Amino acid sequence: MSGRGLDPDGTIAREGALDRVQPAFVPVVDSARARIAETFGGARLHSAYLYGSVPRGTATPGVSDLDVQLALHDEPTEADRTDADAIEAALDRAFPQIDGVGILLTSATGLLSDLERHDAGFFIACLCTPLLGDDLAKRLPRYRPTALLARETNGDLARVLPRWRTKFAEAATDADRRTLSRLVARRTVRTGFTLVMPGWGGWTSDLEESAELFGRYYPERATQMRTAASTGRAPSADRAVLGMLIDDLGPWLAAEYTTVHGEKAPRP
Repeated sequence: MSGRGLDPDGTIAREGALDRVQPAFVPVVDSARARIAETFGGARLHSAYLYGSVPRGTATPGVSDLDVQLALHDEPTEADRTDADAIEAALDRAFPQIDGVGILLTSATGLLSDLERHDAGFFIACLCTPLLGDDLAKRLPRYRPTALLARETNGDLARVLPRWRTKFAEAATDADRRTLSRLVARRTVRTGFTLVMPGWGGWTSDLEESAELFGRYYPERATQMRTAASTGRAPSADRAVLGMLIDDLGPWLAAEYTTVHGEKAPRP
């Protein structure tokens, strides 16, 4: 893999692998695999994946969370969500080296659909590490850092901002604001990076690197994006930080994104 996250043919390399999982997190991954297989089995589960810092080998014990994507044979039901919630809670209780567990549920058909080809499909093929089942990446194309990929992964920030403002207004505690700041900051940095991704010609999921690359193209917004990156790593309850992200950097970024790459295709 090159220094720009690409394979020799210029396509985006898959960023994680099970052999990169640090020793502290191996028991967590093993338990997650066993619990998912026991709960969902072959009847409901097509395949399972890890994503985020754990399969990239950059997780911090006691700070990082465990991120999981399940691809189901059918559309997820409330019963599926209840079972996933139970696995999340059990893993979080059992392993102090993780700070929370998040399990996404999607049908395999949805992940492979034409509409999701350059969003959820890219996510599976490049950002997810196979854990169980038949890897859906084998049925997806190789991806390049194009404007199409930028638009379809992060070209909907303008539609997300009103929801963030509502959550900000409803956040009653420091814990609520920290949770929201982590979500907002990470999405903001990803959007900032993919704005400049085609020009830079590579891929990274590292928050600090993403912010620095963005700053090369938009130096007048570089300090704000560095703040977003640091908040994504260490969430803040500071109202001023959230206000800056949601009411200043966010609207500017959404407008610039639409101008440069256009808007993401609407989902049903």
